[in-house]
Amino acid sequence: MRPDLNIILDWIEPGSRVLDLGCGDGTLLKELERQKQVHGWGVEIDPKRIQACVEAGVNVIEHNLDQGLAPFRNARFETVVLSQTLQAVRRPDQLIEEMLEISGHCIVTFPNFGHWRARIDQGLRGRMPVSEFMPYSWYNTPNIHFCTVKDFEALCRERRIRILDQTVSDRHQQSDSLMRAWPNLLAEIAIYRISR
Repeated sequence: MRPDLNIILDWIEPGSRVLDLGCGDGTLLKELERQKQVHGWGVEIDPKRIQACVEAGVNVIEHNLDQGLAPFRNARFETVVLSQTLQAVRRPDQLIEEMLEISGHCIVTFPNFGHWRARIDQGLRGRMPVSEFMPYSWYNTPNIHFCTVKDFEALCRERRIRILDQTVSDRHQQSDSLMRAWPNLLAEIAIYRISR
């Protein structure tokens, strides 16, 4: 399981209702159902991933997040999750606002493009970063918004969004005091729990 998913598991209450935006193959929802008996729904656009959800018994809805969350406005969820999808939507700021309308608690995770390896790739090599964790070239990447820890926290301040919890890790789910002291430079993955 991806490193950020284990942290998300810890932050979600047993038996709660969860909406997972950009749920992929349903791995997180399947684990939440198994470990915490949540009532979960996934939202996905990729047909192969939707099929994987169906085969795994995960409730999934085909929907493009760039079209907003209007279909979910009348539903209430204890938690809305946006995991490794923030950087792939056209208006991440609007999506976060809509998430907070649907639920009082949201979890957002994203790759930190301020990580030192990304800076070296751009600064010394003059190239967009490609790594094991971000294996795409500039021309085939789903990432259209490159966000750093500082960028996300600035957005939260501007929009008066409260950060309830924040943690960072590398791609191996490791974190240390140095990484927590300088997350914008040393973290590969940022994980936030936010609210109004």
